[in-house]
Amino acid sequence: MVDKTTFSVNGSNLTMRIQQAEMYLKEFEDEVRRAQGATGMFRSKEDALSRVMILNEFAPDDPRVQALFNRAKACVMGSTGNFTTITDEMTQYLVNEENIRRLYSEKSAAAWKKAKAEHADEMIDRVFPAPDFSAVSFEEYIGKYVVLDDVRYPMNQFMGITGEFVHVGKRSTGMYFVKLDTRKWVGPYEAVKRYRRLVDATMAEVDAWTVLGRIADMTMEVPESGEETVGAPLFAAVVEPVALYVPGHVVAFYSEDKETSGCFVDEDEVPAIKESWYTVKSVPEDVSPERLTEIFLQAIKEKNYELYEDCIQPERRQNPTQESLLLYFWDLHQERLHGEYVHARVNPDATKITVVKGYDDSNGLDSYFLSPEDQKKIAERYGDKVEYASVETVSFDKNGKQLGSPVRRNLIRTNGGRWYVRDFEIRF
Repeated sequence: MVDKTTFSVNGSNLTMRIQQAEMYLKEFEDEVRRAQGATGMFRSKEDALSRVMILNEFAPDDPRVQALFNRAKACVMGSTGNFTTITDEMTQYLVNEENIRRLYSEKSAAAWKKAKAEHADEMIDRVFPAPDFSAVSFEEYIGKYVVLDDVRYPMNQFMGITGEFVHVGKRSTGMYFVKLDTRKWVGPYEAVKRYRRLVDATMAEVDAWTVLGRIADMTMEVPESGEETVGAPLFAAVVEPVALYVPGHVVAFYSEDKETSGCFVDEDEVPAIKESWYTVKSVPEDVSPERLTEIFLQAIKEKNYELYEDCIQPERRQNPTQESLLLYFWDLHQERLHGEYVHARVNPDATKITVVKGYDDSNGLDSYFLSPEDQKKIAERYGDKVEYASVETVSFDKNGKQLGSPVRRNLIRTNGGRWYVRDFEIRF
């Protein structure tokens, strides 16, 4: 901060000091203008404001100083960021999600309790210490059921000689090897991922599972995930999963009858529940770039994956690799709308439409000199007309504060058809 020893003001140098302060203030104004409503570190802020403060203390009635003070005040206000009012409508998606999370938490707790009760007569009462098969007969345990808490997957995953497992327990208390390389694990595991993706984004990536499983075999393995193993091999029961449970969220079961090999509780009821949320259900053929961007945001908020896909350029969702990419950024958008911002606003005045391929007659000058027939022939020679619309959005957190500077995403249309989102990866 500049002090009065380095920026001394007196009657003889007042004009010069005002000019110097204005130079620094202009730099501060430029920084605020470039930020476009975002907050951050403004390099010229202290230099500019301290000089204006010293001038205002020396000559508060000087019109030139008063003008600088008012400009500095506007800059300070601008540097604190842009704000908007967050309405209940903007955050209704969070209320809807919490309601369905509670519903499925209750459904899952009841289904988990029922599943354990069904196997109560065959359940191992004391999980640890695990059976020591050097001292007891394995036949006594085959077909028994066990509930394993704190199953650390993928942390304790390892590839053994007889298969892929996750070890549960310690050498001192004995271990169980939960089998991972069959559909009995993969089916329920993928069902939990679907639940998180399509129902409950509040559920973090699961790294500690509760597993209901059946003892199906015994094996000897070295339960280490590193390339170099240092421990001795040990005997442990092989547990085939029946159900995976994430307390407070969801339970998923293996189901050999289903195409996905697994499902979470009452999974087939989710579409009907979510249908009542949707404020937008389709994209109009004559949709504008700005409206399509709003629909795209709403589809993500309301977890309408089909609408999300329909917003995106068909050429970007044609094969399994592209579909996987869509899902990856769907998850990322969900995280952003739960951790970074709750709403985004489109700036319609900032949209820019550009012809990137084909004949461009948008300026209207060609039509002054060329007949419609002439222009049609030229357009045919150029081939397909491809347009990009660059749409600007600004995001806000739950307090209504703008996050970062405005961002732009490209939309695309061909031969005057419907607009599609091309840059679906970009944050709002």
